[in-house]
Amino acid sequence: MSRIIAKFEELGARNEKALVLFLTAGDQSLSDLPEILATLEEGGADLIEVGIPFSDPFGEGPTIQASSQRSLDNGTTPMGILEALSNVKVSVPLVTMGYYNTYLRLGLEQVAKESAKVGVSGAIISDLIPDEGEAWDRAAASAGLDTIYLAAPTSTDQRLDEVCGQTTGFVYAVSRTGVTGAESEVPPEVKDLVTRIKVRTNLPVCVGFGISKPEHVRMVCQHADGAVVGSFIVNLLKENWPHNRGAIIGAIRELKAATQD
Repeated sequence: MSRIIAKFEELGARNEKALVLFLTAGDQSLSDLPEILATLEEGGADLIEVGIPFSDPFGEGPTIQASSQRSLDNGTTPMGILEALSNVKVSVPLVTMGYYNTYLRLGLEQVAKESAKVGVSGAIISDLIPDEGEAWDRAAASAGLDTIYLAAPTSTDQRLDEVCGQTTGFVYAVSRTGVTGAESEVPPEVKDLVTRIKVRTNLPVCVGFGISKPEHVRMVCQHADGAVVGSFIVNLLKENWPHNRGAIIGAIRELKAATQD
């Protein structure tokens, strides 16, 4: 059983849903990454997505785009991120999130092996679709990594069949069309999308894009197995790290509490 599946089973036994947090590695100093991840875990993160900055993050909104650029300006590299992760001491599963060109450039088998070696449990490749994912799926499975594909409200039944057939770990349900970013409301279409996914797989389903408040998390967790919070966390770290670690932990605890209602 993968660490990701084990985490969802552990949460289910406690009647909780998952709080999945995203950060852009290298937005703050890479030497701080182990402490940042430990802080997110202390606040209540159940899984953490470690974003690999990319020069053209076209699936991201302005907040994460800006964080990617700051990270690249800081000289962050994918292998530098993996090296920093080798020093991480957290118990929650870590999932890298990036774009396929990065993985291709590094070599699929190489990056899969190196990711597993430093304790990564899975990967989300935002622009990789299932019918083009065979080579990565094979490399990831060989290294013991889960591969998490994205499903959107516009996905056809055929696409959802493909996503659910090839995903391991959990299915990432995109709450709306467009790019990432904190929003004031979570679209009502979320329930329909989660329902369409759940009739196709027994894997957990987590909803992301636009989730920024405890009430968003609470609404999503009425239907899904977890909520993904990204832009809000990126902003939270930008404004408070390292001088106000308590504010970061406090905000995350409020989000986590909404998964336990």
